[in-house]
Amino acid sequence: QLQLVESGGGLVQPGGSLRLSCAASGFSLDYYAVGWFRQAPGKEREGVSCISSSDDNTYYADSVKGRFTISRDNAKNTVYMQMNSLKPEDTAVYYCATKHDYYCAGPGGMDDWGKGTLVTVSS
Repeated sequence: QLQLVESGGGLVQPGGSLRLSCAASGFSLDYYAVGWFRQAPGKEREGVSCISSSDDNTYYADSVKGRFTISRDNAKNTVYMQMNSLKPEDTAVYYCATKHDYYCAGPGGMDDWGKGTLVTVSS
């Protein structure tokens, strides 16, 4: 059974760091683009980052560029997102999603989703 499980969320102070993990089971991530999305209360789900299926291309939303880094460990069948210099506006539920294609689509175009992990940035 195909499954994506996010972990690594939590409460962090502004300026702090977290590393989110997206572990896949039941299939290999090797030929999938993987994206991180987030949804804050009262807001639409938005794309945060994406790594292409061949790991040669990445995307970052302007709001996180220079602070977040997406990476993949194929041996562990896991995608990570390192989040540094966190801001209160980064508070959201973070989801990973896959697309059996070279690159990610928007939230409506991804194939499978995890259940999310909550990130709260607050002092």
